[in-house]
Amino acid sequence: MSENGGGRVQPARAGDPSRIGPYRIVGRLGAGGMGTVHAGVAPDGTRVAVKVVHPEQAQEPEFRARFKREVELSCRVTGPYLIPLLAADTDADTPWLATAYVPGPTLHQHLLTHGPLVGGNLYALAAATARALAAVHAAGVVHRDVKPQNVILTPGGPRVLDFGIAHAADGTSVTRTGVMTGTPGWISPEQYRIGTAGPAADVFAWGALVAYAATGRLPFGTGAPDVVAFRVMSGAPDLDGLPVPLRGIAEKALAKDPEDRPSAEQAALECAELLSSQVTQVVGPDAIAATTVDMVTALWDVPAGDDPAWNVPAEHSRSGKRLIGAVVLVAALVGGLGGGAAALMPGSGGGGKQPPSSAPTASSLGSAESRQPSSPSSAEGGAAEEEEQVAGNDSANAESWKQARTAQGEGEHDVARAVLHDMGVTARDLSPIDLSPGAVKFHEARREVYLSYRLVSDEQGMMYAETEIASSLCFTLRDLVLRLHPDLPYRTYVMVKEEPGRDPQVTWHEDFVADTECRSAVEDDSGEDIGTGQDWEPDENGLGAAMIPSTDTAEIRVADRAAKEIIKRTNGMRRTLGTDQVLGHDDISVGFDPANSAMYVWSKYMLWNQEQVEIWGAMAAGEACRALVRQGESAGSGWPYSRYAVAQVGASGYQLIRWSTATTEANCPA
Repeated sequence: MSENGGGRVQPARAGDPSRIGPYRIVGRLGAGGMGTVHAGVAPDGTRVAVKVVHPEQAQEPEFRARFKREVELSCRVTGPYLIPLLAADTDADTPWLATAYVPGPTLHQHLLTHGPLVGGNLYALAAATARALAAVHAAGVVHRDVKPQNVILTPGGPRVLDFGIAHAADGTSVTRTGVMTGTPGWISPEQYRIGTAGPAADVFAWGALVAYAATGRLPFGTGAPDVVAFRVMSGAPDLDGLPVPLRGIAEKALAKDPEDRPSAEQAALECAELLSSQVTQVVGPDAIAATTVDMVTALWDVPAGDDPAWNVPAEHSRSGKRLIGAVVLVAALVGGLGGGAAALMPGSGGGGKQPPSSAPTASSLGSAESRQPSSPSSAEGGAAEEEEQVAGNDSANAESWKQARTAQGEGEHDVARAVLHDMGVTARDLSPIDLSPGAVKFHEARREVYLSYRLVSDEQGMMYAETEIASSLCFTLRDLVLRLHPDLPYRTYVMVKEEPGRDPQVTWHEDFVADTECRSAVEDDSGEDIGTGQDWEPDENGLGAAMIPSTDTAEIRVADRAAKEIIKRTNGMRRTLGTDQVLGHDDISVGFDPANSAMYVWSKYMLWNQEQVEIWGAMAAGEACRALVRQGESAGSGWPYSRYAVAQVGASGYQLIRWSTATTEANCPA
């Protein structure tokens, strides 16, 4: 819950307090998983952001303990590039905290509007954010969610915010085990591998942040979480476009081994030296500033963005003053209990399909036979139809591929490079299937981007590989065309398979603009209903939601009871499962996806073969089903969960094993 600065004040809603502590509430700034962010005004007129936790969470002792712990952690941290926390009352009936309000867009918002940072602004951002993390680490705290959405570009320079998932570097935090926190794309290799996040993980995310600020691209690309995870753990970062002096520091920060990375303090010192050189070029050698703060101030020239006036109504006079027991603090911002899911990858086992969407169905033409491709979307109405008539009404084919040309202009070259880079990653991920990406071409009149490729595999592997290629291509084009180069006219991707002695064959094409979540790209078009035949299928979004710690008392109780029973039965099946160790809560977890009323069970034990995975999944599915039925019978309509899914999760992905809807115990798996 990072709504601290740069947001327009919304009107207060019915039931909102008129005063919290010493602050008058004049509206809302936002809301998140932890609670509501109110726009407040201090007695001296200072604007503040007052965060109040949800009342139901305030009744949960575990949540209160975590909230209090995070406020205590924030007491340790001070620095010029952090947002001060002004007051808090963790013992109130509804705990709250207040931070300074800072105007300005986030780094993410700025890049979307104005493009990458250049020159002095870039060096100032690198130095300021490194200095902020150095202050955090010096206090024995790890941020754990460094990303562009948590950096605000204020008129006075960058500010790092949101310590909602910060924790002590010594590990003294109050949280459930087995839950990865952070945001995919900004998670370090060691977090993916072993689930730990120390100061070096913050430095890794900082290196990615600097690269993103300079280029507008994530150094390990975008796409499905599993693909991003693979690149982070084994691929080289894309740092093209990063100035050479900063590139050296970023490369060290993005080292795979945390021991090879500099500390935040070392990075801050190196950036300060580069910043000094920039100041010399701008203001001359006789006007060198003495500190990093002075140098950032001298160079910082970023548009302030919209900072709307706050409507502060006149306050009626009061006969007395209300005393509060607030703890006055100066520290970094404490945000919501956010956190990304672990890296997730569709497994090749049963039940791994994504649920269908309303987007047009992809035409996976496969290798054995040719099917009629899907029709282009009519989302853009008459304009699209006119352009289609100009290009011809026929579907993409070998002739249109022959007419397509190579990249022209900066935007198309960016797209071509990104597609080939991501296809290289996909090729490594598909091993032992042999994928050889070919050429990227463009057909402007047809608004199509073409990718040619060669595949060596059996028929089943061919279909799986082409699904993965389509998924990666869809995500890449949505990111590059829609986000970075919206002026480009393209809206459809076309896959062309090349084989020795045969004409090029169009195997897949899809409208990547209309397919907003690239769901059509992961449908294999085989017509096979893998799973249970239910009208719901689990996916990585649901599994990711389940990995976020719950604050609901009933959910925690049911999850704990189910996890204990599944762990007990798992250890009782060690001979059958071939498990040579006793498993525990670090290996098997249970969580909830509220959006789909589903409970997920997942194992991180990776030494079972596929047959053993299926045996364990059937047992876990039965226990999950019975747990939901019993809780439903006990709680009645107040219990919203009726679906369950079982998965195996590893460092580089996941496999969904079993899922269904819990109706009666008699219908649960034995």
